[in-house]
Amino acid sequence: MASPRPADRMWAVALAAGLWGTSALMRDPLAQELPAPTIVLYEHAIIALLLIPWIIPAFTALARSGRGTITAMIVVGGGSSALATTLFTMAFATGDPITPQVLQKLQPVLAVLLAVILLGERLTPRFAWFALPALAGAWILAFPDPLNVGIHSATAAALAVGAAALWAAGTVFGRLAGARLAATHVTTLRFSIALPVALVITVATGSPLAVSPAQLPLLLALALIPGLAALALYYWGLARTAASRATLAELAFPLVSAVVGVTILGASLTWSQWAGAALVLASVTAMALSRSRTRPTGVAAPPIRAGAATTS
Repeated sequence: MASPRPADRMWAVALAAGLWGTSALMRDPLAQELPAPTIVLYEHAIIALLLIPWIIPAFTALARSGRGTITAMIVVGGGSSALATTLFTMAFATGDPITPQVLQKLQPVLAVLLAVILLGERLTPRFAWFALPALAGAWILAFPDPLNVGIHSATAAALAVGAAALWAAGTVFGRLAGARLAATHVTTLRFSIALPVALVITVATGSPLAVSPAQLPLLLALALIPGLAALALYYWGLARTAASRATLAELAFPLVSAVVGVTILGASLTWSQWAGAALVLASVTAMALSRSRTRPTGVAAPPIRAGAATTS
């Protein structure tokens, strides 16, 4: 008798993505009162404190994993967590609360490009079918008048895309680290390494280290709800969710972001920006869905060497 099929957890991925979409409720008002480095410092400090019981085992495993894994985790923690979140938060202070979150959906496209550069994966012309519409949609979304780009809107878009690029790097380097480290260790190391980097960024930019008691509830909510809780729920759900279904579930992120931005934060987008957002989401979703079909996304993986570590 065949063993029962594991229950699908697509709902958990969608719920986690929805929690990410609520971050604007905390990040946007905080960005109006505090510099981005200060917000990110407290966000990482709160999560790192909660992960203290796993810090020693995580660093012990890292020390045994080799130089390449150590380098990968430094990139994930310092770049993809501390610096990327700082750029993302700065985009909120510069632009509207919707655009930075939808532009984050460029991350899969950027991750593929980085995988080509860093992991030796090979692009085929088919990849352009997904990448070019996504990039065009990102341009239309970022600028209310795509043919008349202002410095203000360009700055916000550049910050958001910079964050997406660093998160994409985290995806690639996270794959490298995940081949030798448990998921719990990767998560713990990510925030533990990011914390001192966030502190350096805060000091280097002259941002305040102290916050008012009135700002602490929002900082706690930001760290715990779209931060640690969403991340834990996401990885738990992803373990039993096909990649294509997970990508569909992740659409809850920009959808919740848009609802929160328009109904609660009073943001507004032009019709062309909504069209650009739809183009980005459609392109990225089509790329993910094509992975489960016989025709590839336009990325060919390099041959796996005998004895090489693999991840699911």
